[in-house]
Amino acid sequence: MLSFRASLAFVLSAALAALPAYAANAHRLSASSHSHKTHKKAVKQSHRLHGQQSIEPARVTEIQQALIREHYLSGEPTGAWDSTTEAAMQKYQADQGWQTKLMPDSRALKKLGLGPDYSGAINGKETSFNEPPPLTSAATSTQAAGFAAASGINR
Repeated sequence: MLSFRASLAFVLSAALAALPAYAANAHRLSASSHSHKTHKKAVKQSHRLHGQQSIEPARVTEIQQALIREHYLSGEPTGAWDSTTEAAMQKYQADQGWQTKLMPDSRALKKLGLGPDYSGAINGKETSFNEPPPLTSAATSTQAAGFAAASGINR
């Protein structure tokens, strides 16, 4: 009886071990049955470039001026994103403890004083909107009385 159990256990364990191999072959067969055109089309679309591909010369000049001011770059700004400018930006970002793979990092631009310009925004500092009037004690007591009346609490 012991040998029958041992042989049964061996057959079951062999079947369980072989099951993933059969499943992998079945997956390959179904995946390879797709047409070649569909695969080529999907590959072609995945090679499209996304995001910003280059920096405008005026922006490069601003970045170079800021790097010169911070003593990471020497000379005059050229407006060309060359290897010297890229190395200076990498050094600046590394000194701040930031990544050096993306050029330039948004945190680095902000720290260099080149962040976004919100002066034209509704809530910008130089807007034409007037400041709200200061709260007076009469207004707050009137509001408190109104809140108390609305809630039904008697004071």
